[in-house]
Amino acid sequence: MDMKIVFPGGKKVNAIYKGLTIRTDQPKDSGGQISTPAPFDLFLASIGTCTGIYVLLFCQARHIPTERLKIILHTERNRETRMITKIVIEIQLPPEFPEKYRQPLIRVAGKCSVKKHLENPPLFDIYTKTIEKPNAKE
Repeated sequence: MDMKIVFPGGKKVNAIYKGLTIRTDQPKDSGGQISTPAPFDLFLASIGTCTGIYVLLFCQARHIPTERLKIILHTERNRETRMITKIVIEIQLPPEFPEKYRQPLIRVAGKCSVKKHLENPPLFDIYTKTIEKPNAKE
């Protein structure tokens, strides 16, 4: 699985993956234009949307309406390191949501693969590679 990262200009950095372009930018105070989410915003969004697909599929399998469901991510940060120390996932349910499905919904939401990767992080290997100069004809 390869993902290509490109630099289209300014503070923008894009990822090209599976034929899609995932665009990022930086906040204005970091020299960006805020034209798209920052990479860290997408990181947090990936946790929420991953949880969301598990919640959605759970509800759809049981014919439970999802129009009024919401997932809110709350984060806590260490003031010194500015690192997130805790992520709380709040699944907001309407009053008519079946009580018997509340705990199973929490269990299924916890199966999010992004969350599981954070709990069991991969190793990172970063290196450089010199590429050939492009031909003048290209």
